[in-house]
Amino acid sequence: MESRDEAKVSRNSTLRRFLPFVLTLAIVVVDQLTKVLVMKNIPLGTVGASFFGDLVIICHVRNTGAAFSLGANGSGFVRIVVFIILPIAMMGAICWMVATKRDLLTNAQRWFCAGIAGGGIGTLIDRVLRFDEGVVDFISVKFFGIFGLERWPTFNVSDSCVVIFVILFAISVIFAGKEKRK
Repeated sequence: MESRDEAKVSRNSTLRRFLPFVLTLAIVVVDQLTKVLVMKNIPLGTVGASFFGDLVIICHVRNTGAAFSLGANGSGFVRIVVFIILPIAMMGAICWMVATKRDLLTNAQRWFCAGIAGGGIGTLIDRVLRFDEGVVDFISVKFFGIFGLERWPTFNVSDSCVVIFVILFAISVIFAGKEKRK
Protein backbone atom coordinates (compact mmCIF):
# COMPACT_ATOMS: atom_id res chain seq x y z
CA MET A 1 0.00 0.00 0.00
CA GLU A 2 1.21 3.49 -0.86
CA SER A 3 2.19 5.78 1.98
CA ARG A 4 0.93 9.36 2.15
CA ASP A 5 4.34 10.69 1.10
CA GLU A 6 4.47 8.40 -1.93
CA ALA A 7 0.94 9.44 -2.93
CA LYS A 8 1.88 13.12 -2.53
CA VAL A 9 5.01 12.65 -4.66
CA SER A 10 2.94 10.84 -7.28
CA ARG A 11 0.34 13.67 -7.36
CA ASN A 12 3.10 16.30 -7.59
CA SER A 13 4.77 14.38 -10.40
CA THR A 14 1.48 14.13 -12.31
CA LEU A 15 0.82 17.85 -11.76
CA ARG A 16 4.30 18.79 -13.04
CA ARG A 17 3.79 16.51 -16.03
CA PHE A 18 0.53 18.12 -17.11
CA LEU A 19 0.99 21.72 -15.89
CA PRO A 20 2.30 23.00 -19.25
CA PHE A 21 -1.09 22.14 -20.75
CA VAL A 22 -2.51 25.08 -18.78
CA LEU A 23 -0.60 27.25 -21.27
CA THR A 24 -2.01 25.21 -24.15
CA LEU A 25 -5.55 25.72 -22.89
CA ALA A 26 -5.00 29.43 -22.22
CA ILE A 27 -3.74 30.02 -25.76
CA VAL A 28 -6.69 28.13 -27.28
CA VAL A 29 -9.18 30.12 -25.18
CA VAL A 30 -7.62 33.52 -25.96
CA ASP A 31 -7.28 32.62 -29.65
CA GLN A 32 -10.88 31.52 -30.01
CA LEU A 33 -12.21 34.42 -27.93
CA THR A 34 -10.40 36.99 -30.07
CA LYS A 35 -11.68 35.33 -33.25
CA VAL A 36 -15.27 35.37 -31.96
CA LEU A 37 -14.92 39.06 -31.07
CA VAL A 38 -13.58 39.84 -34.54
CA MET A 39 -16.35 37.87 -36.28
CA LYS A 40 -19.00 39.54 -34.13
CA ASN A 41 -17.72 43.13 -34.38
CA ILE A 42 -15.88 43.51 -37.69
CA PRO A 43 -17.61 42.63 -40.97
CA LEU A 44 -15.62 40.27 -43.20
CA GLY A 45 -13.21 42.13 -45.44
CA THR A 46 -13.23 45.37 -43.44
CA VAL A 47 -10.94 47.20 -41.05
CA GLY A 48 -12.09 47.55 -37.45
CA ALA A 49 -9.27 49.70 -36.10
CA SER A 50 -5.78 50.90 -36.89
CA PHE A 51 -2.98 51.90 -34.58
CA PHE A 52 0.07 54.12 -35.06
CA GLY A 53 -1.23 55.32 -38.40
CA ASP A 54 -1.54 52.11 -40.36
CA LEU A 55 1.36 50.26 -38.70
CA VAL A 56 -1.02 47.76 -37.08
CA ILE A 57 -4.51 47.15 -38.44
CA ILE A 58 -7.22 45.01 -36.86
CA CYS A 59 -9.35 43.64 -39.68
CA HIS A 60 -11.40 40.56 -40.54
CA VAL A 61 -10.14 38.26 -43.26
CA ARG A 62 -10.29 34.50 -43.83
CA ASN A 63 -7.62 32.07 -45.01
CA THR A 64 -8.50 28.62 -46.34
CA GLY A 65 -4.83 27.75 -46.80
CA ALA A 66 -1.80 27.55 -44.56
CA ALA A 67 0.72 30.29 -43.83
CA PHE A 68 0.78 32.93 -46.58
CA SER A 69 -2.39 31.29 -48.02
CA LEU A 70 -0.34 28.37 -49.36
CA GLY A 71 -2.64 25.62 -50.58
CA ALA A 72 -5.79 27.75 -50.37
CA ASN A 73 -6.85 26.59 -53.83
CA GLY A 74 -6.18 22.91 -53.15
CA SER A 75 -8.93 20.31 -53.40
CA GLY A 76 -11.04 19.58 -50.34
CA PHE A 77 -9.36 16.19 -49.92
CA VAL A 78 -5.84 17.66 -50.00
CA ARG A 79 -6.85 20.41 -47.55
CA ILE A 80 -8.33 17.82 -45.17
CA VAL A 81 -5.20 15.65 -45.26
CA VAL A 82 -2.59 18.43 -45.21
CA PHE A 83 -4.35 21.02 -43.04
CA ILE A 84 -6.33 18.83 -40.63
CA ILE A 85 -5.16 15.20 -40.40
CA LEU A 86 -1.39 15.83 -40.46
CA PRO A 87 -1.59 18.74 -37.98
CA ILE A 88 -3.75 16.63 -35.63
CA ALA A 89 -1.03 13.96 -35.70
CA MET A 90 1.64 16.60 -35.07
CA MET A 91 -0.28 18.17 -32.16
CA GLY A 92 -0.82 14.69 -30.73
CA ALA A 93 2.90 13.94 -30.96
CA ILE A 94 3.82 17.26 -29.34
CA CYS A 95 1.33 16.74 -26.50
CA TRP A 96 2.61 13.18 -26.01
CA MET A 97 6.19 14.48 -25.77
CA VAL A 98 5.21 17.16 -23.24
CA ALA A 99 3.38 14.60 -21.09
CA THR A 100 5.79 11.67 -21.28
CA LYS A 101 9.29 12.77 -22.31
CA ARG A 102 10.40 14.76 -19.29
CA ASP A 103 13.87 13.24 -19.59
CA LEU A 104 14.20 14.25 -23.27
CA LEU A 105 13.03 17.88 -22.95
CA THR A 106 14.00 20.53 -20.44
CA ASN A 107 11.18 21.99 -18.39
CA ALA A 108 11.30 25.18 -20.49
CA GLN A 109 11.19 23.15 -23.71
CA ARG A 110 8.09 21.32 -22.44
CA TRP A 111 6.39 24.71 -21.91
CA PHE A 112 7.50 25.91 -25.34
CA CYS A 113 6.04 22.74 -26.91
CA ALA A 114 2.81 23.30 -24.97
CA GLY A 115 2.68 26.82 -26.44
CA ILE A 116 3.20 25.45 -29.95
CA ALA A 117 0.42 22.93 -29.33
CA GLY A 118 -1.93 25.68 -28.12
CA GLY A 119 -1.37 27.69 -31.27
CA GLY A 120 -1.72 24.63 -33.46
CA ILE A 121 -4.93 23.55 -31.77
CA GLY A 122 -6.38 27.08 -32.11
CA THR A 123 -5.81 26.94 -35.86
CA LEU A 124 -7.10 23.37 -36.10
CA ILE A 125 -10.36 24.40 -34.46
CA ASP A 126 -10.88 26.98 -37.20
CA ARG A 127 -9.90 24.54 -39.94
CA VAL A 128 -12.43 21.99 -38.73
CA LEU A 129 -15.31 24.28 -37.68
CA ARG A 130 -14.86 26.81 -40.48
CA PHE A 131 -13.53 24.52 -43.21
CA ASP A 132 -15.19 26.32 -46.13
CA GLU A 133 -14.95 29.83 -44.65
CA GLY A 134 -11.32 29.55 -43.53
CA VAL A 135 -9.25 30.46 -40.50
CA VAL A 136 -10.09 33.87 -39.01
CA ASP A 137 -7.13 36.24 -39.30
CA PHE A 138 -7.22 39.79 -38.02
CA ILE A 139 -3.78 41.30 -37.27
CA SER A 140 -2.15 43.12 -40.19
CA VAL A 141 1.27 44.72 -39.73
CA LYS A 142 2.98 47.13 -42.11
CA PHE A 143 6.18 45.59 -43.51
CA PHE A 144 7.59 48.60 -45.36
CA GLY A 145 8.38 46.77 -48.59
CA ILE A 146 10.75 44.26 -46.97
CA PHE A 147 10.83 41.09 -49.13
CA GLY A 148 8.56 42.98 -51.52
CA LEU A 149 5.72 43.00 -48.97
CA GLU A 150 3.97 46.24 -48.09
CA ARG A 151 2.14 44.38 -45.30
CA TRP A 152 2.94 41.08 -43.62
CA PRO A 153 0.23 38.47 -44.32
CA THR A 154 -2.61 38.87 -41.83
CA PHE A 155 -2.39 36.55 -38.81
CA ASN A 156 -4.02 35.79 -35.45
CA VAL A 157 -3.17 34.85 -31.85
CA SER A 158 -2.55 31.16 -32.60
CA ASP A 159 -0.20 32.01 -35.47
CA SER A 160 1.73 34.37 -33.20
CA CYS A 161 2.04 31.75 -30.48
CA VAL A 162 3.33 29.08 -32.87
CA VAL A 163 6.00 31.43 -34.23
CA ILE A 164 7.07 32.76 -30.81
CA PHE A 165 7.25 29.33 -29.16
CA VAL A 166 9.05 27.71 -32.11
CA ILE A 167 11.68 30.46 -31.91
CA LEU A 168 12.01 30.01 -28.13
CA PHE A 169 12.26 26.23 -28.55
CA ALA A 170 14.95 26.58 -31.24
CA ILE A 171 16.95 28.97 -29.04
CA SER A 172 16.67 26.56 -26.11
CA VAL A 173 17.91 23.67 -28.27
CA ILE A 174 20.88 25.73 -29.45
CA PHE A 175 21.82 26.69 -25.90
CA ALA A 176 21.26 23.16 -24.59
CA GLY A 177 23.62 21.90 -27.31
CA LYS A 178 26.27 24.44 -26.26
CA GLU A 179 25.91 23.37 -22.62
CA LYS A 180 26.40 19.69 -23.53
CA ARG A 181 29.56 20.50 -25.52
CA LYS A 182 31.06 22.25 -22.48
